[in-house]
Amino acid sequence: MKQLLLIITVLLLPLATQAQSGGSVFKFLELPFSSHASALGGDNVSIIEDDITMAIHNPALLSCVTDKTLNLNYMNYIDGVSVGSAAFSRTLGERATWAVAAQYVNYGNFKETNAEDVELGTFSAKDMAFTGIYTYDLSDYLSGGLSTKMIYSTYEKYSSFAVGVDLGLNYYDENSGYSASVVARNLGGQIKAFDEMRENLPFDLLMGVSRKLSHAPFRLSVTVHNLTDWNSSSNTSDTEKKDKFSKVLLNHFIFGIDFIPTKTTYVSLGYNCKRASDMKINGASGWSGMALGAGIQIKRLKIGTSYAKYHTSSSSLLFNFAMTL
Repeated sequence: MKQLLLIITVLLLPLATQAQSGGSVFKFLELPFSSHASALGGDNVSIIEDDITMAIHNPALLSCVTDKTLNLNYMNYIDGVSVGSAAFSRTLGERATWAVAAQYVNYGNFKETNAEDVELGTFSAKDMAFTGIYTYDLSDYLSGGLSTKMIYSTYEKYSSFAVGVDLGLNYYDENSGYSASVVARNLGGQIKAFDEMRENLPFDLLMGVSRKLSHAPFRLSVTVHNLTDWNSSSNTSDTEKKDKFSKVLLNHFIFGIDFIPTKTTYVSLGYNCKRASDMKINGASGWSGMALGAGIQIKRLKIGTSYAKYHTSSSSLLFNFAMTL
């Protein structure tokens, strides 16, 4: 199995760099599953924790999750959108781990009207994803992970079904506290389109590094996302090109820091450069892009929460609850 994982990863990662990023369907797959990742700026693929929710961000991180972990999550997203999710993991021998997860997004009810603005009734909009994850320790330092997702969305009379695959690799040196990962997300496509034309999944290629400081209770993380999308206008002067490239380059970065006073607690702070840039109003971000959170373990119970600022007038709260059975 480890040879299969390695072959799949080596073959598909180069193909992933040619995929289109920022697909126009199933954008809910970009929402954070983990409160810890959310607190570190919205995404993280490299922190090593006994946290099953991090395996949704990077399937290779499932290798450090305790056997028989049950996880439940709730997110109060922008404008009252509710997101619920759950996950469960089991270990297989000394090197393998599998998990299943589900995510449900409810956008509420909407008024249905005709062209004359006559109200005809109401309709709902929902997204769902069901995920299976497998991780194998390729060596004492390297883990590989594969997740397969069945994705379904329904908006009024329109619905779509798709299959997606995530691939992840993680290198971790416990002695130095250094971790590095690469992840290709949402490879795949629609089996049933909303209409006649099939659309792309929100593909993303990410790299991330984390490092726990040797003589201080801090861990630093840098995540670089959208590595296949370096779009920058060429119809500008050289100075404008440099300015635009600098902005585009910075918008690929997410920065995070953990304060870890004990083995069972953490406090996190993150900054998402793209979110801050996209949500500016009159040149000011208004704290958009900032995120913070905390987590604690009490015996077999783990609780995590995060607050993320998406816009001057919009924010989100995410709660994680996990228990070892």
